[in-house]
Amino acid sequence: MNGTITKRCGCRDAAGRQLVGSCPKLKQRTHGVWSLMQELPPRDDGTRRRFRRSGYKTKGDAQTGMNALAALLDIADRKSDPDGRRRIADLLETVAASGEDIPNYDETKRRFATGQSLTQHMTVAEWLDTWLAGKKALRKSGETRYEVDIRCHLKPRIGHIRIDRLTVQHLDEMFAGIAEGNAEIHDANMQRRAAVDELKTIPWKGSENRGRRRYLKDAIAAMEPFRRITGPSTQKHVRDTLRAALNTAIARGAITFNPASYVELTPAKRPKAMVWTAERVEAWLRTGKRPSAVMVWTPEQAGQFLDFLAETQHRLLPLFHLITFRGLRRGEACGVRWADYSAPTRSMTIAVQLVQDGWEVIESAPKTDSGERVISIDEYTAEVLDAHRTKQAAERFEWGPAWIESGRMFTQEDGERIHPGWLTDQFERLVELSGLPPIRLHDLRHVAASLMLAAGVDVKIVSETLGHSDSRITRDIYQSVMPRAAAEAAEATAAMVPRGSARLPKQKAVEAANEQDGHTMATHEDAKIIAFRPRLVGA
Repeated sequence: MNGTITKRCGCRDAAGRQLVGSCPKLKQRTHGVWSLMQELPPRDDGTRRRFRRSGYKTKGDAQTGMNALAALLDIADRKSDPDGRRRIADLLETVAASGEDIPNYDETKRRFATGQSLTQHMTVAEWLDTWLAGKKALRKSGETRYEVDIRCHLKPRIGHIRIDRLTVQHLDEMFAGIAEGNAEIHDANMQRRAAVDELKTIPWKGSENRGRRRYLKDAIAAMEPFRRITGPSTQKHVRDTLRAALNTAIARGAITFNPASYVELTPAKRPKAMVWTAERVEAWLRTGKRPSAVMVWTPEQAGQFLDFLAETQHRLLPLFHLITFRGLRRGEACGVRWADYSAPTRSMTIAVQLVQDGWEVIESAPKTDSGERVISIDEYTAEVLDAHRTKQAAERFEWGPAWIESGRMFTQEDGERIHPGWLTDQFERLVELSGLPPIRLHDLRHVAASLMLAAGVDVKIVSETLGHSDSRITRDIYQSVMPRAAAEAAEATAAMVPRGSARLPKQKAVEAANEQDGHTMATHEDAKIIAFRPRLVGA
């Protein structure tokens, strides 16, 4: 293809005509600018087209541009790939019209080889839509979580950026914006909370009080509703969603660099599970504050809760009993079927769960592959389930044709499956009625894990019972050892090291000193113990 490099300036003659290339000053190095013109393959209709670019300070700069154009045109073979050459020409024609820099050779060659469009560049938002639509065998809960990350965070903040121009700085700015939004949400929540609390203190009677109440209600209605901040865990999930999408883009040749892999976030600190000891219960009663977001009942407290359900003859007792001792997840407990339970072998297969999507309930496989498991049922729990089966049969008979045959082990009175969200509300209400310190429904799973670990069950068995993929997860999350077991472990550890009487506990030292007290002559060491004895006894 023909190409030329020329030099021209903007000087004019006396008549006002532009001299273009005939200006005598063009021989001077600093006068005028260099430009290039490169012939391109014709359009599909056969019409001619050229690439023109001016503004080069030196001839060498213009020649570098010309060489770059020639290299791009040679990506497609002149003889065997006319369609490819037209694609390259379309790209260069678009670049010439827009004034953009001449495309990078390596990037263009990669996009050409992978069959991507050379003239159209996908934005982050467009790619995220394409990526999510192409996800296969994705659980509904996982798809919803990805969709929320994309719709609420990624598209509004970086969706407009070309995917091949996304940088780490763009992502740093995105998370900085999320942090600013968190501060605004916190302030708005504080203002709304203060107004709501003030409204509660105003009496109902009296015209002045009624006026004040109306004013506050109007002010509260005009405020933003209570909103949740985007915490560290959610921010990490947003980053992971973007990283997964960009990794797929790399695999398909759309980009070569994943900026999401290099974004540093504040580590999400998992709340430490704590046991409701007597001291913590007393502090909670006094202040109303929980020591941790994750609290675990002692064995005695768990027993009190189950006894409360038994005394009130609550129909959900078997469900909460199963979670307490076997550690099922909420969705697993709602989804378990009678067909999954074998009474002769006292075993239960966890094969399905009910997942809440908004308020809609969807049946799906357990949370992870390791969640599909077989758990053993103890003799007492088996008795509880047998009694529950008998009671459910009576309910089926009572409802007659109106009974809904869901096949679930735990149902509503008419056989309808239990909604996971409704179960959470019921649990919180029952805990409050029982007078016990509050825990979440999911914390019953912590109780089950802690009970098994405190009973000396191997952590591998505990991990398999809970459906964890790795026993390290069990150790890191659920090993909230009960105080009694911890005290016994401390005593057993101290007893392993033999010590002399001088380092014995006070009572032991007293007894040892009394044994040495006699009418025989004492040794020097005995005299020291005897001399020390009155203080020990006094202590």
